[in-house]
Amino acid sequence: MPSNGYDAKYLAVLPEEIVRCDYGCGDPSRFVLEGETVLDLGSGSGKVCYICAQIVGPKGRVIGVDFNQPMLDLARKHQKHIAETLGLHNTSFRKGKIQDLQLDLDEFEEWLAANPVSDADGYLQAQAEADRLRQESPMIPDHSIDVIVSNCVLNLVTPGEKRRLFGEMFRVLKVGGRCVISDIVCDEDVPEDLQKDPQLWSGCISGAFREDLLLKLFEDAGFYGIQMIERTNGPWQTIRGIEFRSVTVQAFKGKQGPCFERNQAVIYKGPWRKVTDDDGHVLERGRRAAVCDKTFRLYQREPYRDQFYFVEPREPVAIEAAKPFDCRGSAIRHPRQTKGLDYDATTEASKCGPDGCC
Repeated sequence: MPSNGYDAKYLAVLPEEIVRCDYGCGDPSRFVLEGETVLDLGSGSGKVCYICAQIVGPKGRVIGVDFNQPMLDLARKHQKHIAETLGLHNTSFRKGKIQDLQLDLDEFEEWLAANPVSDADGYLQAQAEADRLRQESPMIPDHSIDVIVSNCVLNLVTPGEKRRLFGEMFRVLKVGGRCVISDIVCDEDVPEDLQKDPQLWSGCISGAFREDLLLKLFEDAGFYGIQMIERTNGPWQTIRGIEFRSVTVQAFKGKQGPCFERNQAVIYKGPWRKVTDDDGHVLERGRRAAVCDKTFRLYQREPYRDQFYFVEPREPVAIEAAKPFDCRGSAIRHPRQTKGLDYDATTEASKCGPDGCC
C-alpha cells in the first residue's frame, strides 16, 4: 500500500500493534475539524478513529464501523486505555457492513444467539428482526454525521452493492456534511478475470474504482462540490498496463431543497470563461448570474466561496414573501433587479487609494 504519512504526534499515544496495522492508502483524518462527529467506514484496528478522536476533541465524537471481528476486537481492546491516556472518551466501534449502516450486527447477533435459526421459518423471522432493527434502532441514524472518512475500504464492497453504499453515506450525513474518502482507483476498467482473483481483491486491485466513475457515484447519490483533493502522480501498481493509484475525494451534502427568488446574484471570478455547476447553472466569468436563495447560500460555503462575489438586493426579500425560482435554466441578473427599478441615488466619490485617489 502507498504510505499514509500520519502525523507522528497522533500516533505517539497508540499501542504498537495498532500503529503497525496499516492497510490504508491515504490520510483522510487530516481534513477533519475540531468538534465534528466523524464516521470511519471500515475502521479496522481503529487507528484513524483514534487519530480523529484527538483532532475533534472533547466536543466531537468518532464512530468506527467494521465487519471484521478480529479488527474490531483489536480496536476495542485498547479503547479504555487510550481514552484514559487522552482524557477523551469520545470513540465507539460498531459491527456492521458499510453498505448497510442501519443494521447493528452486534445487536442482531445477540438476537440470533437467543433465537437460533434451524429452518426456513427461522430464517424468515431473522430477516424480519433485521428489518425491525434497521427501522427502530438504526446503527447510524439519518442526518447524524458531520464528516465520513474511509481509507482504502470502499473498493472492497461488491460492485452490485456500491450504489447502496453511496446512498447510505448520503443518508447518514447532516445537511452541509461531507465525505473525505481515500481509495485506490484505476485509469481503465479492470478485466473480469482480475476481478475474480481473490488475492488481487484483498489487495485493493480487483474492486478498484475507475477514477471518473468514482466521482460519478458521488454525483448520482446526490452529492455536490465533488473534487479530487489528492491524487498521486505515479501509479502505486501497474497490471497489464492498467495503472492503480491513490486518490482522496471530498464531496458535500446539501444542494437539495426548494428554490426561492430573493433577487440575489453571484459573480463568478474566473479564471475559466464559464463553468457549469452540479445543478446545471452556467456561470460566465464576470457576469451577474441570477440564482435562487438556496444556491446563493450554497456558494457561500466550501468548496465554492472563494470563487464568487455575492450581490445582495438593496431591499431584502423576506423568505416568507419569496416566490418560487426556476433553477432549470441560467439567467443573467440585471443590476436593477438587485438595486430596485426606482433606485436613483447620486453619491460622492469614495476614497479608493492610500492618498484618497484612484
